[in-house]
Amino acid sequence: MLTLLSFLLGLVALVVGAELLVRGASKLALTFGISPLVVGLTVVAFGTSSPELAVSIQAAMSNQADITIGNVVGSNILNVLFILGLSALITPLIVNRQLIRQEVPIMVGASLLLAALAWDGNLSRVDGLILIGLMAAYTAFLIVQSRRQETASDEAAPTTADAGTGWDSKLPVQIALIIVGLILLVIGATFLVEAAVTFAKLFGVSEMVIGLTIVAAGTSLPEVATSIMAAIRGQRDIAVGNVVGSNTFNILGVLGLSAGVAPDGLNIAPAMMAFDIPVMVAVAIACLPIFFTGSLIARWEGGLFLALYVAYTVYLVMAAQQHDGLSTYGFVLGTVVLPLCGLTLVVISWREWRARH
Repeated sequence: MLTLLSFLLGLVALVVGAELLVRGASKLALTFGISPLVVGLTVVAFGTSSPELAVSIQAAMSNQADITIGNVVGSNILNVLFILGLSALITPLIVNRQLIRQEVPIMVGASLLLAALAWDGNLSRVDGLILIGLMAAYTAFLIVQSRRQETASDEAAPTTADAGTGWDSKLPVQIALIIVGLILLVIGATFLVEAAVTFAKLFGVSEMVIGLTIVAAGTSLPEVATSIMAAIRGQRDIAVGNVVGSNTFNILGVLGLSAGVAPDGLNIAPAMMAFDIPVMVAVAIACLPIFFTGSLIARWEGGLFLALYVAYTVYLVMAAQQHDGLSTYGFVLGTVVLPLCGLTLVVISWREWRARH
């Protein structure tokens, strides 16, 4: 009963925290003349990734590398397939051009870099420093770019007066909303993860599978709550930017810091290298044609993402249980379902390119 109560309290804290964070961040964007997209890629993305950071660093210092790596890889897969899929089902998401031309390629590049650094089966402290340095450079670049775009814009940048006259139009209130929202998100995610891990261990599931599923889903709940709330409130740039920014931060920031504090770096399980990291890279690459087609994530594309996440999760559960039908399911998934999805995306992208040219 205590575990169930912890789970429910965590869920309530996440929903309330997400509402406060989205409200404060969107108003802050108007106050400082920063685009909602940049706020979603930085403040909101980093804030909602704080549970991943806390859990991964703690696991790394405890020599639980499977949970650390699985948490980040599983979260990135869930962020794209589940969160974007569900958000697009709620309302079709208009994709900002900057996301298509810059942020998604950076996310794909970070995913490929992780796969390259992990090729030897270990993320060393040097690898961690490389990732942290890139994270700092990326954040600074976003902020400088936003200010330059504001200055060069033909239209006047929003001022404090443009933030409205409501109770949340004052700067101290907006900062307080963001801080309280982040605190509630961290507390809620902690309660949920602890409850979920307790339930999972009762079924004898391995740490790697717990990291890829239960922990990844638990620490991604802030992103789930924030993006869905942003989609409902019409803050579509924050909804999409949160996912893309969180994925980039998870790889560069979370894994970078985790590898830096781990006593001997992070050892990566062969199964992770053979399957889960390639899936994460493929999911990141799949965003390119979906975002490119009409600069809109349509409802059917959201449904496709959700279906793929269900298929991936079923595979993990079957593998954990060593199910007799795993080989058949994996064969169908790898040789029929995924190639058909890839072919569909390629054909749609080609037709869209032809229509534009």
